[in-house]
Amino acid sequence: MLFSDAPAPPWRASPSLVACAWVSTSRAKGPPVTVRISADLPTGGVSSPGYDRTAASVGVVHFGFGNFHRSHQAMYLDRLMERGEGLDWGICGVGVLPQDAAMRDAMRAQDCLYTLVVRHPDGSLEPRVVGSVLEYLFGPEDADEVYARLVDPGVRIVSLTVTEGGYLKDAGTGEFDPTDEAVVHDVEHLDSARTAFAFVVEGLRRRREAGLEPFTVLSCDNLQGNGTVCRQTVVGFARLVDPALADWIAAEVAFPNCMVDRITPSTTDADRTSLAEEFGVKDRWPVPAEPFTQWIVEDRFPLGRPALEEVDVQFVDDVEPYELMKLRLLNASHQAIAYLGAPLGYTLVDETMRDERVRDYLLRYMSDEAAPTLGDLPGIDLPGYVDTLLERFSNPAVRDTLVRLATDGGNRMATFTLPTVRDNLAADRPIRLGALMVAAWAEYWALVARDGLPQSEIPPDVHADAMRAAAADEDPAAFLGLTRIFGDLGADERFREEFLAARAEIAEHGVHGALDRSLRPVEA
Repeated sequence: MLFSDAPAPPWRASPSLVACAWVSTSRAKGPPVTVRISADLPTGGVSSPGYDRTAASVGVVHFGFGNFHRSHQAMYLDRLMERGEGLDWGICGVGVLPQDAAMRDAMRAQDCLYTLVVRHPDGSLEPRVVGSVLEYLFGPEDADEVYARLVDPGVRIVSLTVTEGGYLKDAGTGEFDPTDEAVVHDVEHLDSARTAFAFVVEGLRRRREAGLEPFTVLSCDNLQGNGTVCRQTVVGFARLVDPALADWIAAEVAFPNCMVDRITPSTTDADRTSLAEEFGVKDRWPVPAEPFTQWIVEDRFPLGRPALEEVDVQFVDDVEPYELMKLRLLNASHQAIAYLGAPLGYTLVDETMRDERVRDYLLRYMSDEAAPTLGDLPGIDLPGYVDTLLERFSNPAVRDTLVRLATDGGNRMATFTLPTVRDNLAADRPIRLGALMVAAWAEYWALVARDGLPQSEIPPDVHADAMRAAAADEDPAAFLGLTRIFGDLGADERFREEFLAARAEIAEHGVHGALDRSLRPVEA
């Protein structure tokens, strides 16, 4: 089974699989194209949609259409459709950044089909062709079509995975930042928007003008209270456009919180090659993922939602306890793995996890400092969850990279780690392990400033220039002066003391020496 390398026509997707029976309905104008995967498709053992995609319609518009969305939300909807349900909840993916043009090309060349490849710890691969995505639009070129989708009465949910740093907020305060360059641009140029939130706000304005009920806005990013943060950004942006519109959104639009979880590495050429050689599937952009997946959602969808509880999504009244658990344990540990592992010469997560001192640190950090900040977790075996995380990090088949974990680290540390430090300071609990993580992060950027990491292993980060300069400053406390990241935390005397001690230990004795110090019992 081969995905064609032929470019798609500029107006929409075309039939895309060679030597396979595919049917498409295509026209240059009118409703968006959908395609059907034939029931008798020879897949060579690769699972593929058994449902008729021509019978499906778009019910979800998703901004930030990357690997995580394709391994997670799109996968759950594909599972539901495979049961013969939810065919009116197909996905229209939207990219708004210039680099999203590559995803546009891949998805349109393949009729928005792609292969999700689950990597099991024993090295075996489990591929599945996912068919829940019906359309892909590229905001810089297709703005009118994006807005047409947003006012389509059939669209009842607009979801987002725009990363922790994509919510147009000040990392130090957590508040919406009206001075952000992208915000200033988009308020004046809604027809050529650079952010998902400009599209969401203008889409809601047009629905209101048309007398349509507003869609639900569902953030699926790794943020504490992601729905609440998303609401803050949407309302804040709308207030710059039209205060009356902002008031209407605040009163009428639902922003449920949710917790999402699945380790999803970046796609590599090795992924493409193994899929083609082992299964005969030539896919421009397959998605690798670990076996584990979880989605917990607050059940607030005024216009309805797909019956995802049928495919193991959990709907709850309050997702915050579960969300906080995942952010402060899994996501914070990912940051620690990146900043402790890279200076030790590691490039992959699983090889870092074979370092016993790093593994011991993670166990102690999660158990001793992160867990006490979580409060009650009904139905959760917390020690068992921690053990499961250590096993998931150690999966050698996933081959997740440290540079992926460190990407956008300024916003991720401000979201995953610093709140735990703040809570422990407020409760007069230990902060030594959290301070070590922050110190390792500072030393990581000092290493970058000294050209101590290959260019390919330096992560993209909106705060990169500031962190590089502060980490290389003669004053080791200068890093804490990055108020857009730390806010007032950098001025806390106890935190500064622990940070400086850990940073000095790393500088003098290396990461292993600092780990040994942090894991010793604290003297009374």
